[in-house]
Amino acid sequence: MRLDKFLKVSRLIKRRTVANEACDAGRVSVNGRPAKASTSVKAGDIIEIGFGTKTVKVRVIDVKDTTRKDEAKDLFEYVS
Repeated sequence: MRLDKFLKVSRLIKRRTVANEACDAGRVSVNGRPAKASTSVKAGDIIEIGFGTKTVKVRVIDVKDTTRKDEAKDLFEYVS
């Protein structure tokens, strides 16, 4: 699955266009490397997102094309 779509489906970022812009600005990295919106995401990958001064780091647990709001949190886990 594309990185921008995963960020939207998992609800880490609300809209796919915003996820796309974050990737273009270099605020998103996958497994320690800066990532484009088209980067492929699979289970086990570590995604790091910079939100201003705060950084969020998550591990991908599952990849689904669509999910309900209450199940979205099951697609990833926070990593310290």
